[in-house]
Amino acid sequence: MDNHGLEEFRRRWQEELAQAQALKKRRRPENAERRPRRPELVPGRGEQASGYLALAQGLLEGAGRPPAARATRAERQDAASRSRSPQAREDTGGGDQLVDQLIRDLNEMDDVPFFDVQLPYELAINIFQYLSRKDLGRCAQVSKTWKVIAEDEVLWYRLCQQEGHLPESSISDYSCWKLIFQECRAKEHMLRTNWKNRKGAVSELEHIPDAVLCDVHSHNGVVIAGYTSGDVRVWDTRTWDYIAPFLESEYEEDELGMQPYVSFVRINSSLAVAAYEDGILNIWDLRTGRYPIHRFEHDARIQALALSQEDATVATASAFDVIMLCPNEEGYWHIAAEFEVQKLVDYLEIVPDTGRYPVAIATAGDLVYLLKAEDSARTLHYVYGQPVTCLDVSANQVAFGVKSLGWVYEGNKILVCSLEAERCISKLGNALGDFTCVNLQDSPPNLMISGNMDRRVRIHDLRTDKIALSLSAHQLGVSSVQMDDWKIVSGGEEGLVTVWDYRMNQKLWEVHSRHPVRHIAFNSHSLITANVPYERVVRNADLDNFTTHRRHRGLIHAYEFAVDQLAFQSTLPICRLSYDTMAGYNYDLALTFPYDTIRE
Repeated sequence: MDNHGLEEFRRRWQEELAQAQALKKRRRPENAERRPRRPELVPGRGEQASGYLALAQGLLEGAGRPPAARATRAERQDAASRSRSPQAREDTGGGDQLVDQLIRDLNEMDDVPFFDVQLPYELAINIFQYLSRKDLGRCAQVSKTWKVIAEDEVLWYRLCQQEGHLPESSISDYSCWKLIFQECRAKEHMLRTNWKNRKGAVSELEHIPDAVLCDVHSHNGVVIAGYTSGDVRVWDTRTWDYIAPFLESEYEEDELGMQPYVSFVRINSSLAVAAYEDGILNIWDLRTGRYPIHRFEHDARIQALALSQEDATVATASAFDVIMLCPNEEGYWHIAAEFEVQKLVDYLEIVPDTGRYPVAIATAGDLVYLLKAEDSARTLHYVYGQPVTCLDVSANQVAFGVKSLGWVYEGNKILVCSLEAERCISKLGNALGDFTCVNLQDSPPNLMISGNMDRRVRIHDLRTDKIALSLSAHQLGVSSVQMDDWKIVSGGEEGLVTVWDYRMNQKLWEVHSRHPVRHIAFNSHSLITANVPYERVVRNADLDNFTTHRRHRGLIHAYEFAVDQLAFQSTLPICRLSYDTMAGYNYDLALTFPYDTIRE
C-alpha cells in the first residue's frame, strides 16, 4: 500500500471513530444515572443478531433454516470485517464479540445439506431410504431431527428385507426393526463362525432295516428318501425330531413283500412324489396325510422325475414320452401336457416362475428339448455325437454340460442358453473330464458352479465367460455341488463332503463316508448330505446284520450349526440310543464317556 492509500485509510478510520463517539455521547448523557451496562449493537445489527440467535437455537435442535433471503458473500464478508474493527468491538462490548463469532460459525455451516431448506418428513424418508446401515448410523449423529429420521422403522424394515432377514414378515410384526436387524446380523455372524469351525450338532437319520437307500431329496430342511423295500420316509429336520413317518402306497396287502424299488423321490413345501421301478408314480399331500392323493401308471420304467418348487407341477419321462401333471381348479389331477421325444430322457427339470403354463427342459442323449405346455416340443440344442452330461435351470437360463467327441476334439464344455431367446449365449470351460454336475439356480447372481470328473470344482463368471476359481477338491469325480455368497459344499464319488471358503481359497473341513455323495442341500444354518450306494442289493442278514447293513445301506446326515438353540442336544445320535442296541452297529465309533454320563 502506498502513502496515499495509507493516508486515505487513516482518514476514514478517524471519521468513523468520531461518529461512533458522538453517537455514544447522545445515548448516555453525562448526568445520567449509572445503570448496569447491557451490550448494545450498532444500528441495524440488533435485529440481525436476534435472528442469528434464533437460527442457531433451531439448528442445535435439528430444525431447518426458516425461509429468508440469504445474504450475499460480499455482505457477509463486510459484516465480518466490521465486526472485527476496533470501533465496533468498543461499541458492542463482549456480547457483540460472541455474536460475531456466531455469525462466522453460521456462515461456515451454510453449505451443510438439509440446513438451507425445510423438507417434509415423508420426503426426508424417501431420501434416507437409499442409504446403507453405516450411512444411517452416521446421519443419526448429525442432529436430533436426523436421528429421528435415521431410526425410522420403515428404513430398518427395508434393510432387513434387502439383506434377506425375515423375508415373510410385515412391518407391524415387530416394534423395533433396528434391534431386530442387529440381532439378525449377530446371528448371521455366529452361524458363519460355526460353519467355519464345524461347530454344531450332527445326526444320522434313522434307516430302514433290510433295505438299501435308493434316492434322497430335500426342500427347506424337509428330507424324503426312497428304499429298495419300496418304502418312502419323510423327516423334518427343522424340529430336530427324526421319528419319520412312512408314506403309504396303494399296493395290495398280498403285494407288500413284492414292492419294486423306489427310483426317484422329490419334495417341495406341500407335495412329496415317488417313482417306482414298475412305472408307478405316487403323489402325497404333506398337509393332509400319509396316503397318496394321486396315482399315475406308466407303461415302462420312469427314467426321470421333476417337481416344481413353487407350485404343484410334476413332470415324468418314461420311454419316449414326457408328461406334465398338475391339479385343476377343483383339485383333480390331470395331464396338462404330453410330449414325444426321439430318445430316452436322461435329465428333466421344471423351469421356475413361468406363470400359468408350465415349462420343462429335458435332455435325451445329444438333444436338449424345450417343453412348453401350450406348444409342441422344440429342440433347444443339438450337436450330433456330443451327449449332455448334466443339467440345471433357472428362471431365465438353462445350463448343461456337453461331452466333446469326434474327429475334432474341442474339450468338454458347459453351455448356457437363454430361455427367452432360445439360443446359446455362453460356452464355459474347456476340461478334459466330463462335467458331472452344475448348479445355476442356487448360485449367486452372475456366477455358476460345476463339478467335473477331473476332480475339480469350478466357479464360472457368466459376465466374462471365464473361470473365476478352480479347486482340486476330491480324489475321484465330483458328484454334487452347491455354493452361496462365501462358501462351497461339494460331494465326491469317493464319499467325501468338502466345505470351502472360496473367497480365501481355503478348505474349512471335510467328512468322509463309504458311498458316493448324491445329494447336498444347505442354507445359512443347516446342511443335508446323502450317500447313496452304487449297488441296490440287500446283503445276507446272516453274516453280521448290523455291520454289513451299515456298510451297504447308505447314509443321510443332518448338520445344524445354530448351536445356541441346540446346546443340550448336540451329542452324536449314537449317544442317544438305548442299551438294547448291539455293539456291532457302532463298529467305527469309539465313545470317550460311558452311556450313563452322556445321557444324564
